[in-house]
Amino acid sequence: MKVAVDISLYPLQEDFEPPIIDFIHHLRQVAGIEVHTNELTTQISGEYTLVMNTLRDAMGYTFQQGGTYSFVIKVLNVDIEPGKAVSL
Repeated sequence: MKVAVDISLYPLQEDFEPPIIDFIHHLRQVAGIEVHTNELTTQISGEYTLVMNTLRDAMGYTFQQGGTYSFVIKVLNVDIEPGKAVSL
């Protein structure tokens, strides 16, 4: 089963960009998932188990860096491509 996940990461600190960039780089190291970014969110898509395991690992990695973070995540059980219409 394919899924798409929309993620917003909010580092609760003044210098917020480095943790976001690091999180995206962590996601992009994983073969088998698609990673797309825009000004507001990061979207990943692929097979359910791989996407969810990747998300778990990347979030855990971020939390281990120290600081306080808020993740807002939406999960859709449809394989979507950013910018394209979704047929349901």
